[in-house]
Amino acid sequence: MIDTHAHLDALDDVADALERARAAGVERVVAIGSGLASAQATRAIATHADGVYLVAGVHPHQAADGEDPRQVVTPDVVAIGEIGLDFFRDYAPRDAQRRVFAAQLDLASELGKPVVVHSRAADEETAEQLAGFRGNVILHCFSSPGLLPVALERGYYVSFAGNVTYPKAGELRTAAAAVPAERLLAETDCPYLAPEPVRGRRNEPAYVIHTVAALAQTRGVEVDALGAEIEANAAAAFQLP
Repeated sequence: MIDTHAHLDALDDVADALERARAAGVERVVAIGSGLASAQATRAIATHADGVYLVAGVHPHQAADGEDPRQVVTPDVVAIGEIGLDFFRDYAPRDAQRRVFAAQLDLASELGKPVVVHSRAADEETAEQLAGFRGNVILHCFSSPGLLPVALERGYYVSFAGNVTYPKAGELRTAAAAVPAERLLAETDCPYLAPEPVRGRRNEPAYVIHTVAALAQTRGVEVDALGAEIEANAAAAFQLP
């Protein structure tokens, strides 16, 4: 099994967390570096840990910080991310978010890399910015049902995190049931959004098994089969070995 989105550099016991993940059957982790310092820390983790793959980029919250995506993103990344637009928090001016998102899409096209997209309260503009991008798109921590028709039409990968397990997340589960089997992914987004069975704890890669179980129940399939399918999807989406 694989966790397709984890902020390992935000954990204070990375080696132990990865060991617990392996014990739970989670053998691979896609780790996200947001900004230069985070990317460097995450690269160090990926260099020394088997089965950890680096994704790096400038998060929309960091869009006004002056970081150069070309310094953050290096050839060893399997994708550029998480990038996008967040008009819910508005931690960075929207014009800066648009500019940095567009620049990173151009960089991904130049390098032939997939993109991991963060979109919150920005469905229409996210879709517009992605319209010309021809590489793989992974919609991370999917929580924007308004983006689902675009995702289905364009063949994007749609990744669900622990919030899909929450009792009031019926709309997300409906969306999860509609995603084609070959485009479905699962993630923790740890240390955030621990799934329902462990809600209230710090999230970590081992807990992706709960999200996969919830997705399997929603879709009416076996957990092990869905876990294997998601791992194959992740290998295709991120061009993993």
